[in-house]
Amino acid sequence: MTRRRFLASTAAASTALWASPLLGQGRPRVVVIGGGAGGATAARYIAKDSKGAIDVTLVEPTRRYYSCFFSNLYLGGFREFESLGHTYGTLAAAYGINVVHDWAVSVDRDKKTVGLAGGGSLAYDRLVLSPGIDFRPGSVRGWDLSQQNRMPHAYKAGSQTQLLKAQVAAMRQGGVYCMVAPPNPFRCPPGPYERISMVAHTLKQSNPTAKILIVDPKAKFSKQGLFEDGWQRLYPGMIERVGPDFGGDKVEVRPGSMEVVIDGEVNKVDVCNVIPAQQAGSIAATAGITNKAGWVPVVPHTMQSRADGNIHVLGDASQQGDMPKSGFSANSQAKVCAMAVRGALTSSKVFPARFSNTCWSLIGTDDGVKVGASYKATDEKIAKTDGFISKTGESAEQRKATYEESIGWYAGISKDIFG
Repeated sequence: MTRRRFLASTAAASTALWASPLLGQGRPRVVVIGGGAGGATAARYIAKDSKGAIDVTLVEPTRRYYSCFFSNLYLGGFREFESLGHTYGTLAAAYGINVVHDWAVSVDRDKKTVGLAGGGSLAYDRLVLSPGIDFRPGSVRGWDLSQQNRMPHAYKAGSQTQLLKAQVAAMRQGGVYCMVAPPNPFRCPPGPYERISMVAHTLKQSNPTAKILIVDPKAKFSKQGLFEDGWQRLYPGMIERVGPDFGGDKVEVRPGSMEVVIDGEVNKVDVCNVIPAQQAGSIAATAGITNKAGWVPVVPHTMQSRADGNIHVLGDASQQGDMPKSGFSANSQAKVCAMAVRGALTSSKVFPARFSNTCWSLIGTDDGVKVGASYKATDEKIAKTDGFISKTGESAEQRKATYEESIGWYAGISKDIFG
């Protein structure tokens, strides 16, 4: 055999193995990085539906995951903190998933290995990344992660959420709570404004003369009409929003003196919740698959990275088209990804990709609203096919039913993610 023919036959064999790794080796290996709504769902569905044919490892540094979705209800006093926490025992015991509590710190795409902070290494045939978000350095002048205990972001749930709640509770009477809202795109588009509603609900009971200031670089925001209607009904005179027309896009924070400077005007505040601009979790950039905006472009039909077909990217980290960055979206995308991974590794049937999302928000007691849509995969993007949104002027019964629907959804999706 000539050298040219040898290389050609080797390349052909390599292509065949990439399509069906069961040939010539043991069980194909899938490594999932990130144990949230996207990663844990993908791990569970790959393991469950492959019936043991695929070796699945889930890498997640924390032993207890606290959901960002519904964390605002904890701030408003509608949920206990521990109700947001979920563990990985069922994924390991019931589905045979190897759960590794460590940080993934490197990805070697040529060798197809993931390096761990503890010194270990994991080989993969397919890699699923669902690392959530990180913050873009320098996006809010005067703020970086070293200031997160003074001016918390609380946009990664857990201790930051507890800290923000404690700061709100400790506000002086008549004090000022300020939120620096993020620019698009960011995790959970209605999230900052539901948070404002929940903080207002808390302050109305314990500190009714307090004020809330929103500094917002965006001209408009998700469910704006619904939120502003609710704020006027429930918290009149408490909430002021400064948009880009009045300097909301020109902000500096001074954590040491607890000041917020809006277009040169200094405002003294008691609590400052800074939610910076966002990008994909850092492991995505480490893997070399992010674009200039910091997100990962994906193939809508499979959630594969457009830079590397052996890597799938879910949820907040992905740039996929019309779907918002939400827990529901991540869970929906994970199921499409799991089906695609099983198809590639075991030749099982793959059906056309379909996606759905709903984002519920609570404005006040039993005052729930929602927005959602259905989507399909096209070659260019995940495209919206239809949608719905709550309306102003709905009856109290309708709003209560919407809130109760959201409670049922949280219980259902938690079981769907963690087993």
